[in-house]
Amino acid sequence: MPFNKQALIPMTEYESAAPDVRARYEAQIARHGRITNMKRTMLHSPKVFDVYMEWYALHDLLVPIIGARGVSLFSYAISSGNDCLICSTFFRKILIDNGDDPDHPNLTAQEQLLIDFGKAFSISPHRIPQRLYDQLQAQFTHEQQVLLIGFAGQMTATNLFNTVAKVPLDEVLYSYQKTEGR
Repeated sequence: MPFNKQALIPMTEYESAAPDVRARYEAQIARHGRITNMKRTMLHSPKVFDVYMEWYALHDLLVPIIGARGVSLFSYAISSGNDCLICSTFFRKILIDNGDDPDHPNLTAQEQLLIDFGKAFSISPHRIPQRLYDQLQAQFTHEQQVLLIGFAGQMTATNLFNTVAKVPLDEVLYSYQKTEGR
């Protein structure tokens, strides 16, 4: 059953959008095949939209370091920890579509670290266990650690935007929602 809630802010509509907003719509559709409810909501402010779309730049820098699966697992852990329905369901979809079981993944030690750090970052950033910091220090350079922390912050900002703006879950995600017992 889809999660329905009253959106705080209506989504922009392509037909009535200004030319600069239409250009962003078109770019999203060209890159991703569609435009999400979150992005349609953000497009009320093209500057806010542009800032949040920098998530992709950080994503692209992280993939060579931890792999696409690692980025998805990290993002899923952060989004689940932040209790963001849209982002956690989005990353569930990516993992499931790639043959993974997000509820019982087969993890490498590095992927487990990413999940543990992502959850700690999002649930209780003031109480991240020292062992996680030690493991990050052992596995990643300072530059890579900054990238991981910056990406986690950007992911958290995206989660918070969706939650506070009450952005409705995209229809393409309905069947990927985590349900009790799954």
